[in-house]
Amino acid sequence: MRSLRFVAVGAAAAVLLSACGSAEPAGSGSDKPLKLAFVYATSTQNPFQEMAFGAKAAADDAGKVDLTLSAPTGINGSQQVSLFQSATRTATDGVALETLTPDLFVRPLNQATEQKVPLVAVDTAPPAGTKVDLFIGNSNTELGKALGEEFLKQVPENATGDVVLGNDIPGLAVLEQRLDGVKQVIQAKRPGLKILGPFDSGSEPTTNFNKWNDIVKANPNAVAYLGVGAQDAVSLALIQKNSGRKFLAGSCDPDSSALQAVKDGYVFALASPEHWMKGYIALRLLADHARGKDLPKGWWNTGQLVVNSSNVDQIIARQADEGTRKAAFKAEADKQLANPAQYIKPIGEAN
Repeated sequence: MRSLRFVAVGAAAAVLLSACGSAEPAGSGSDKPLKLAFVYATSTQNPFQEMAFGAKAAADDAGKVDLTLSAPTGINGSQQVSLFQSATRTATDGVALETLTPDLFVRPLNQATEQKVPLVAVDTAPPAGTKVDLFIGNSNTELGKALGEEFLKQVPENATGDVVLGNDIPGLAVLEQRLDGVKQVIQAKRPGLKILGPFDSGSEPTTNFNKWNDIVKANPNAVAYLGVGAQDAVSLALIQKNSGRKFLAGSCDPDSSALQAVKDGYVFALASPEHWMKGYIALRLLADHARGKDLPKGWWNTGQLVVNSSNVDQIIARQADEGTRKAAFKAEADKQLANPAQYIKPIGEAN
């Protein structure tokens, strides 16, 4: 039995989820529901919604969990700090944090550690100066390389011209790592191409579209336009539809509109960080820890996926709703939880 309640928190949106399994996990020895929370960067963009779906599914599977999901309605670091501090006061069995403003969380994370609240960093590595020992996230450098390899399939070895790169949030480590991966592949294997940018492409939908529209107009003869954020593929597909012009475009994240753009031929590929898995693994580990298991230490790499014309229909079906996501990810989630040592490296190696 589940109940879902939406609660307004200033300019932020918070979701309270009570997830009750039919049977408590063996060995838990208590009928008291766990108090867990997942605090994420924004409720308005696909990557973070995916993580929240994964966290909710983990709460269901763990059984007897009161899970609080909270995020600002738009990227707002100071509001997210307030939501995190509130979560650490009420979700005393554990809090998972995903943020796009990690530098703002040094003091709040240290305060939560001093209060003995179990913590897991998700998607973005914990900032220097904190004592968070577990980070759940993919390799963004490898994700960028995967997108770069898909791009190579679209152009001959002797190709010349410009390749334009966009960055939704300049300075954010995870996106910089993706861009580094893309550039490494292109520079090594298509030396005749010149990389321009990365240009600031903005993260919110309207801003992203307007900035990409300006970037394309300023570089009309580019061989390709490549982004590394969730909104880029959506904007680049819409620009093609509006202008009647076709060009090579690629990006990251399985936003539903981006998947449709792949299916319609406006985007050659998406490199998916598989955000659902991050939320799921983080919350399952916190629940297991609250029931007596040690919380692992290190960087848990949950993996990635390339979406192109060969598998886009399958991924569209996977992304249809929360149930189809959970069913599609079950085998991989079970595999990772059963073999944690295969997925963990030192946090310092996270890339």
